[in-house]
Amino acid sequence: MDLPSATTLLRGKAAGAASLGATLTFDCGDAGVVVIDGAAGANTVDNTHRDTDCTITCSLDTLGELISGELNPTTAFMSGRIQVKGDMGVALKLQSIF
Repeated sequence: MDLPSATTLLRGKAAGAASLGATLTFDCGDAGVVVIDGAAGANTVDNTHRDTDCTITCSLDTLGELISGELNPTTAFMSGRIQVKGDMGVALKLQSIF
């Protein structure tokens, strides 16, 4: 999966979910970032790198598996496939999106 595809798929999922009430970044290293911004209302998704309430570091492949539902976020965290920095409560709200 490439970053534009991941962004588009995540945009569709986030739009149909309740607002995160915060901001979250998926940092995929050299591949780029995907940011969910739900701080001011409805969730929006873009690729603009900025400070957020929570940052999840993972590979682009792992992000694709999370978006498609092949990988459970809790399993990804427990197995070390994702690392979370910042507000863990925001990361837990991702269950509503995935």
